Amino acid sequence: MTIELTQGTPLFEDRDGTIRLTGSRVPLDTVVYEFNQGATAEQIQDRFPSLSLHTIYGAIAFYLEQQAAVDDYLRGREQEAEVLQRKIESRPEMAAFRERLRQRRAQLTSSRS
Repeated sequence: MTIELTQGTPLFEDRDGTIRLTGSRVPLDTVVYEFNQGATAEQIQDRFPSLSLHTIYGAIAFYLEQQAAVDDYLRGREQEAEVLQRKIESRPEMAAFRERLRQRRAQLTSSRS
């Protein structure tokens, strides 16, 4: 009897470049964040019941084996998110929307007084 010593990674990269756990829409970012906050694989599964323990442990193992590369990937994702947030918040309609919210909040506050 022989044992296969190679194992595939339970991850895939979707069209927008996000690395996700196979069979789900859960990004690797989420599992790594939970793991780094001290969550066990079982606790992660409680939060994301669509994930199997096999997949979660595989993602954690991948992270531990490729930590520097994954950390670089995660920093890149954070930078992309910041750029996108600034872009969205700079749109004129967002400024107008925020102003309407401020006015509505002021009206509610003054009507309670």
